[in-house]
Amino acid sequence: MFIIRHAMNEDMPQLLKLSKLVHSFNLPQDKDSLAAKIDRSQRAFAGSVKDPKGREFVFVLEDLDSGSVIGTSAVYSKISWPGHPHLFFKVRKHEHYSHDLGTGQVHVTIQLDTDETGPSEIGGLILAPGYRGHPQKLGSLLSYARFQFIGLHPKWFQQRILAELMGALTPDSHSSLWDYLGRRFINLSYTEADTFNQRSKEFILKLFPSVEIYISLLPPEARQLVGKVGDETLPALHMLEKLGFKAQDHVDPFDGGPYLQASRDDIPIVRHSESRILAGTSTSATHSGVVSCVGEFGFRALRSDFMVSGDSVRLPAKTIATLGAQSRASIGLTAFDKSSNALSLKVSPSLKGSPSLKGSPSLKIPPTRKAKRGSRSRG
Repeated sequence: MFIIRHAMNEDMPQLLKLSKLVHSFNLPQDKDSLAAKIDRSQRAFAGSVKDPKGREFVFVLEDLDSGSVIGTSAVYSKISWPGHPHLFFKVRKHEHYSHDLGTGQVHVTIQLDTDETGPSEIGGLILAPGYRGHPQKLGSLLSYARFQFIGLHPKWFQQRILAELMGALTPDSHSSLWDYLGRRFINLSYTEADTFNQRSKEFILKLFPSVEIYISLLPPEARQLVGKVGDETLPALHMLEKLGFKAQDHVDPFDGGPYLQASRDDIPIVRHSESRILAGTSTSATHSGVVSCVGEFGFRALRSDFMVSGDSVRLPAKTIATLGAQSRASIGLTAFDKSSNALSLKVSPSLKGSPSLKGSPSLKIPPTRKAKRGSRSRG
């Protein structure tokens, strides 16, 4: 069985190992930076972070059978504010035409720009290579759980949600776009520059030109990376597009990967995620999807069938035990159809043939197991 839960200090060795399998600055490869990230996340889940500027939620995907952490994803409540801008390249197209020659060209330019309006951001979706293409669609579970989390706590997040997708990198995790462009103005490697960017934006604003740059001046292997994602990121791109995210002609200044944007309340999973009170167990179901709870083990989410009746929900006994849910606990629910489209809980595609909850006896919730590792946290 696979679960999504909040990251814990005990995950450090496995997360460090995972960080070396994939290139992502959302999962630092040094112990101190990763420890600070986990600490921020634990305080956010505990509800002790009041300022959205410091609210960061890090989720991990665990294989309960092996105890291995095999993936991670994150949500940031606010990524920019006055004095701490979000940096990006604005991509534009310009048409040039010569009447004397009777011909013209369309040129693409990029220009460094900033945003201090403070959108939220999803990012850091990483799945261990050996689990990609898994029949249980673990990448989508990592993504869906965080959107459900946003839907259950909308006041913690901004109306505008950004998604940064990693651009195409070389096999040794370099960016040709940075090598041919950024390094001409900032004498740092791609890795050094993007790492330092996590601490300060000032060096980019001071050293990089503020004018439009024609990408036709770059070699083909560099200019073709503007707005492109690597092959490993294509599934994430298609998933986000299906949820309504759209490109805004903004790309990352380090690797050229695109920024996508959606309105929080227009994202189907966010809009259709709701809470119900746990009434007991059931072997029948009206829906299937993602369920979550802040229970004995802290925040946990997994795929499960469930039966909704009014303001209550019944879950399989195994699901209740895995969540660590107690009687009358608040359960987060997102229903999906067979095509992975989020549904309103008022729509019951599997209701036909399922027995009604009306008149069914109250069932006692089975005792939960003690957590093997980690501490409790509230979110």
